[in-house]
Amino acid sequence: MTATVHPLPGRWLTWGATAGEVAATLPGDDLLADPDIVSTRAVTIDAPPDNVLARCVAAATLAPSLHNSQPWRFRITGREVRVYADHSRRLDALDPSGRELLISVGAALFTLRLALRAQGWRTTYLLFPEPDSPDLVARVLLDREAAPPETVTTLAEAIARRHTNRWPFADSAVPADAVEELTLAARDQGTALTIAGPVTRNAILGLGHQAERRLRASGRYRGELGRWTRPAPGRHDGVPAAAIGPGDALDRMPIRDFGLVHPQPWRTSELFEAHPTIAVLATLGDGPNDWVRAGQALQHVLLAATRLRLATTPISQPLEVPSVRDLLTDTAAGRWAQMIIRIGYGPQAAVTPRRPLSEVLERNDQ
Repeated sequence: MTATVHPLPGRWLTWGATAGEVAATLPGDDLLADPDIVSTRAVTIDAPPDNVLARCVAAATLAPSLHNSQPWRFRITGREVRVYADHSRRLDALDPSGRELLISVGAALFTLRLALRAQGWRTTYLLFPEPDSPDLVARVLLDREAAPPETVTTLAEAIARRHTNRWPFADSAVPADAVEELTLAARDQGTALTIAGPVTRNAILGLGHQAERRLRASGRYRGELGRWTRPAPGRHDGVPAAAIGPGDALDRMPIRDFGLVHPQPWRTSELFEAHPTIAVLATLGDGPNDWVRAGQALQHVLLAATRLRLATTPISQPLEVPSVRDLLTDTAAGRWAQMIIRIGYGPQAAVTPRRPLSEVLERNDQ
């Protein structure tokens, strides 16, 4: 029996390769001095440059967090970004369960996903993908390239402009179409945002003051507050004096007093708006997945508000006292309150510092 050898067409021998790649001397060419067939093929794999992923992680670190504690870490592994909770930064007095820590990490997760989408990448993500690694909150996987719509790019542009605003807002109502957009932003993340009516608003403000008084009476709370507001040159976390805002002359708005432990002589008292717009963000459950979901929704709402030129103040004190939080939670309806948000028109707020990327980001080659 005689075998017949059919030569391969030239295009098969050089499939996918450029003329330069075909002509080049490649590793291994010296192993066979006089080969019968030479084939150079190439496959192009779309992969984002590391600096694109790093820039998106840097954007994620601009998310809000309790006392600007920034309790997150990230790891880049190929086409994947892993998001971790840094429990060493949990506030033991305020957040013994880690609920607010995971809300903060959820806000960073949403910001990362948004930044990647604005860079032209569709993503999928998995929450708590490894039961044996509880600190691993999410794996964000790059799917494919796709041009971002304008709604994404304009929302992403708000990332660097969003800041917690502790100053008085104007006595102006938030337009109904803006309220609708914020409600849809929360719904898009599987949560509910409810604008409080006058009676409910006044009740929430009262509960906020009640919670604030209880917290101030705690030595552990004051000690923790002092650690996160202590002035220090070159500090990259915590709440600096410039971001504290003025005192409330009528003691009407339950905004956390970050000047309680380290008083600021220059700090003034001002009149805050008489009828603030107050919203309650709620989830259908109250476990770690729900807390991460609440954080993603919170950041989506805050960025949507920033895009609309609205100022925002997350208010968490009423939810840090269990007995007070119970009054704001409707378990019969399956709704657990996760965050209260004050919304309105205010002056430009101060920027708070962020930790260097080298402190929060690891790469797969490290």
